Amino acid sequence: MDARRRSLYPLQFEPVLKRYPWGGRAIGSALGRSIPAGPVAESWEISAHADGSTPIANGRFAGLGLDRLTSELGESLLGTRNRDSLRRGRFPLLIKILDAREWLSVQVHPDDSHALAHHGDLGKTEMWVVLAAEPGAEVLLGFRRGVDADSFAGAIRSGSAADMLQRVPARSGDVFFVPPGTIHAIGPGLLLAEIQQSSNVTYRVFDWNRRPARPLHVERALEVLDFDAVELASVRPEALSTHPLTERLATCGDFETLRLGLQTGDEVNRDLEGGSFEIWGSLSGSVTIEGGTGSVTLDGVSWTLLPAAIGGFHLRATKPSTLLRISTPGTG
Repeated sequence: MDARRRSLYPLQFEPVLKRYPWGGRAIGSALGRSIPAGPVAESWEISAHADGSTPIANGRFAGLGLDRLTSELGESLLGTRNRDSLRRGRFPLLIKILDAREWLSVQVHPDDSHALAHHGDLGKTEMWVVLAAEPGAEVLLGFRRGVDADSFAGAIRSGSAADMLQRVPARSGDVFFVPPGTIHAIGPGLLLAEIQQSSNVTYRVFDWNRRPARPLHVERALEVLDFDAVELASVRPEALSTHPLTERLATCGDFETLRLGLQTGDEVNRDLEGGSFEIWGSLSGSVTIEGGTGSVTLDGVSWTLLPAAIGGFHLRATKPSTLLRISTPGTG
């Protein structure tokens, strides 16, 4: 084992909080966290994006931003399957928690080619896992059948853009996958975990007539909208195993997300041999993870990043727990 591998351990982070007009207080009240006064819309849990890089909270790298650590550790952190990200100098994913007390804007994200050409940033493929939902909560996802660019442009001008979108009920545990080009909006009363590409490019087409008004990006949005994204619904998880209960929630060119259900005493042993890092998120319960030179405990909603070259690690549930396992399927 070389010196660099001997220095690796499960990483945890100090979140970066974001204030937007649609946010609330659930990141504090529901998750038992200390947050500043006023509405808090997003908690960036693991991020190396220029708009908010999360500092490492534990171990010998404590205080170092994930952007800086990515630069220093390179392939030992990201793995051989993320060499394209390293060539761009980027950590590829961003993990958030969102608290929607009001409607988010009706919006769309571009793909990589469009975002890199116009913004020097990545596009955004994202997915949501609903942590908590008030009765009647819903999202807007995709178009109603028959909507085209002309009719939608007219609806934007008349202030009725949301009427052209499909409304989908959202309940705790539901999963939604949102590729680039898919029109969407998250509704009130939802607390979500979001897994996405490391990007902050959003084109708003309607913002519910908020004051003060935020900029809209109608022309850009019309360039990237997918009008074939109709009759969308929540994801139906794919069962992979029964002990531990394991489901595939999403897989695409940018990430794969599995959900595991563990009972007290259940164990997981894995070996990361340098292909990809893994992010493990606890949605409920409590688990310990030991690997490299350290260990962490994940309680409630919390996260750890396991470097690609950490080698073998051991996970054990100390309470019944629901976990997410996120990795990247890219090629070197």
